[in-house]
Amino acid sequence: MAIKVAVGVSRDLDAVAAIDDAAEQVREELGGTRPDLCLLFVGAPHLEHGEAVVAVAQDALRPRALIGCGAGGVVGGRREIEDGLGAVVWALSAPDGIFDVRHLTTEPLESAIALGGLPDDPSEYGDAMVVLADPHTFSADALLEHLNEVRPGMPVLGGLASASAPGSASLFIDGVVVDEGAVVCCMSGVPIIPCVSQGAAPVGPEMTVTAAEGNVIAELASKPALERLRDAIEALDARERQLAAEGLLLGVVIDENKPEYERGDFLVRPIVGADPETGTITVAERVRVGQTVRLHVRDGASADLDLSDALTLQSQALGAGGAAGALLFTCNGRGQHMFAIPDHDATAVSDALRAPTGGFFCAGEIGPVGGRNFLHSFTATMAVFPRE
Repeated sequence: MAIKVAVGVSRDLDAVAAIDDAAEQVREELGGTRPDLCLLFVGAPHLEHGEAVVAVAQDALRPRALIGCGAGGVVGGRREIEDGLGAVVWALSAPDGIFDVRHLTTEPLESAIALGGLPDDPSEYGDAMVVLADPHTFSADALLEHLNEVRPGMPVLGGLASASAPGSASLFIDGVVVDEGAVVCCMSGVPIIPCVSQGAAPVGPEMTVTAAEGNVIAELASKPALERLRDAIEALDARERQLAAEGLLLGVVIDENKPEYERGDFLVRPIVGADPETGTITVAERVRVGQTVRLHVRDGASADLDLSDALTLQSQALGAGGAAGALLFTCNGRGQHMFAIPDHDATAVSDALRAPTGGFFCAGEIGPVGGRNFLHSFTATMAVFPRE
């Protein structure tokens, strides 16, 4: 059977009324069909009523599975509500799908981080996973490292909760509010096309890492890394140099098995340090000798172009059947902080996919680049659900 997605959004000042309003919109869109999966994204002013919020959603829609989190801002349809006073209900009807929702925890050990709550058998993780995590009590990096190792190629999408109530992380799972960890949905039998728009433009030449340890690069193309970086910056045009001065990024190719590297082939990370004495640079990602890197810069124009290019690829991948809907996890540094117009990402995604879209502004976004899952910043990351 065909997959169907519905989205409801409300700005009602009353928490219960907001969820009831959004749920009613979903019920109408689905024609009364019971959804298989619901996601709730609730602004900070409503979180002190978290138990009532999740109870209303459960009673109104009776979803087979539900997860959700507190959101500093929400996305519903073509709207972005950035002031925190919003609620979104996103619902999926996929009769052939299997949905297993779980509450995960992480616990630091002497030399590792223990994960709790996942199935014992990795084959039960599903074909894809949606993760909503509290950034203060859960290590998303530890989860992604584990999943990349035991389920290589499985897409993981989601984000870090960006709002909480006093004393609570405000994560929702079925009819319960939990105050730590992460809530996830392991999905099988539901096609998903992941998309990560990193919001940065590549500039300058590609360079090969010829000496590195951990996240410190000593040499690029057999010259001290800092010297090579300065040469690359000097060769940029005036506008690119200005953007580089505002914040220089380094894109690291993850999948080297391509004849050419395009915008979406780079994992973009900030350059966090440089040592003039040794000529080394430090980036916010582990690197290895032989990897290809390229400078990146970020601004509203480059982010707009990057998202447009990513959505064009998504539309091509969907083919004639089109999209049933999408989940959008966008950085809380985007929105009107980055763009000159309101509702930028929501409008771009809705126009390109012509399908219901819902999501929230995250404190970190999760999605795959080069076949591996990473925690990002300043991205617009999507889980797109083909219609058939």
